[in-house]
Amino acid sequence: MSFAKIRNIPSPEEIISMVPLAPELKKIKDARDEELRSISTGASSKFIVIVGPCSADEEDPVCEYVSRLARVNEKVSEKLFVIPRIYTNKPRTTGEGYMGMLHQPNPDEEANMLDGILAIRRMHVRAIRESGLTAADEMLYTDNLVYCEDMLSYIAVGARSVEDQQHRLAASGIGMPVGMKNPTSGDLTVLFNSIQAAQASHSFIYQGNEVRTSGNELAHAVLRGSVSKHGANIPNYHYEDLSFAAKMYRERGLKNPMVIVDCNHANSGKLFYEQPRITKEVLHSRKYDDSIRQLVRGFMLESYLIEGNQSIGAERVYGKSITDACLGWEDTERLIYNIAENV
Repeated sequence: MSFAKIRNIPSPEEIISMVPLAPELKKIKDARDEELRSISTGASSKFIVIVGPCSADEEDPVCEYVSRLARVNEKVSEKLFVIPRIYTNKPRTTGEGYMGMLHQPNPDEEANMLDGILAIRRMHVRAIRESGLTAADEMLYTDNLVYCEDMLSYIAVGARSVEDQQHRLAASGIGMPVGMKNPTSGDLTVLFNSIQAAQASHSFIYQGNEVRTSGNELAHAVLRGSVSKHGANIPNYHYEDLSFAAKMYRERGLKNPMVIVDCNHANSGKLFYEQPRITKEVLHSRKYDDSIRQLVRGFMLESYLIEGNQSIGAERVYGKSITDACLGWEDTERLIYNIAENV
């Protein structure tokens, strides 16, 4: 048992200098960050839609997808705030399988994390330049945040990371909305503990320094369903689940109560085609109960150019997921317009 050093990773400052975010793109990010903050604090009534592939596997199809999304966004921007989902790290329950662009910038080749970091930055910069949209990514590893935080507008902490102390502490220092997913067990006490921790100030060791964070008042809940001890999927997007989340927010007295409903994963039983039905139910709950309308401010959706998924290897279909199955583009476009009509 040992660690074998493969290669040195340059400092975050060196990496950013290799693939910088141009000043005009920084202005786009700043403007979108300000608008998203106003939604997260309740000052704006726009509805958030975080949508894109399960994992970003190749630059060209991802950037084509985001550019298509930008054209849809132009038509719905009065009601919706669309955030492309560009997830570059893929959590694997057993540690096996494709682990995302960070590990493998080319899914057919061996892991190379330095090339992966640079590939991620190039992809994000291109996506912003071509679409005018800044993206969401998952903080799977807290050490990687510094390599891409300057390009993102939204960060998620996944169901397997939300109980981890370092993720909670790192989230407390992030200056943008951080969505804390409920754990796979579905225990909302764990979820709200994580939000409370992320909203508080902390001192800890980060990137080789002793740091103090100010607390992130924009940390919030993401409901993604859960899994029973027998492996059965248990959804938590129903009216009763949303009402219970509202109750927990009230009891905790947390800042800026907000829920994003993840319409795939355990909420859909990983049946990607159920996502439109789930959005319709949640939108109905928002219309029925004003407290839920104020609480539920967005959806997470998994979508790509071509519906379904495929295996790595052989000849792959351009724009089709190599991880979890996703909605195709035509269904996604219809779904976004339907959400805009019903928020």
